[in-house]
Amino acid sequence: MYAVITAVVCAVLLNVTAAVFIVLRATVYGVRLYRPMLVNIALSFVPVVLAIAGAIGLIVLTPALAGIGSAGISPALFLWGYLAIATVVWLLFFPNSVYLITELNLNHRERKTPVPLWYDIVQTLTLTVSGIANAVLSLAIVQFGLIVLVFDPVALTAPAASWVFAGVVIVLGAVGVYLGRYLRFNSWDVRHPGGMVRKLRAHFAIRGKTLEAIGFVVSHALLVALIYVPLFSLTVAALSVAR
Repeated sequence: MYAVITAVVCAVLLNVTAAVFIVLRATVYGVRLYRPMLVNIALSFVPVVLAIAGAIGLIVLTPALAGIGSAGISPALFLWGYLAIATVVWLLFFPNSVYLITELNLNHRERKTPVPLWYDIVQTLTLTVSGIANAVLSLAIVQFGLIVLVFDPVALTAPAASWVFAGVVIVLGAVGVYLGRYLRFNSWDVRHPGGMVRKLRAHFAIRGKTLEAIGFVVSHALLVALIYVPLFSLTVAALSVAR
């Protein structure tokens, strides 16, 4: 629990630091405050909140399962339903954290600006790292939860099935980033599937867009995986030693 709290605190500090850099940029150099970045920071932290809320929900629901069973409802079915809904909701917002990688294009920087290039590089890099931290932390919480509840609660290592889950999430996260950056989709656009399908058809009808999407997804997923896998593996190893 101490490790989780430490990780959450570090992620929060990264998000706060990124926001402070954005505000200082406008204050110190007298330029327009780039509000979209502040909004993206908030959206990026949503998966962390949802992952923690889902874990707390499980802790709260566990004592109530016996009562649910006495009411004629299958506790296992109720638990699986909760896990499915909580995971899907979290997954819809997960790409918002990885999305901050795309801020490295410095599209907020105007051609003529008093802001030094070094400042924008540090500010944007901090923003990107905060997003990656949010992605890693939220995915780690969910993967740990699935290991304990579904795969193998007594495993000293992460079961292969949990890695498959993490890999699928990372790829879907990269797909979500592509859809958000190039088709301007948001997590809540799933409420209008018909409109999403029409935009997708129009987009991929353009020659070269399919290959572009594949390259984007593969490269971004590889980057996140190369960061996530060793961090999660080291965490699991540390927990195994602690046992």
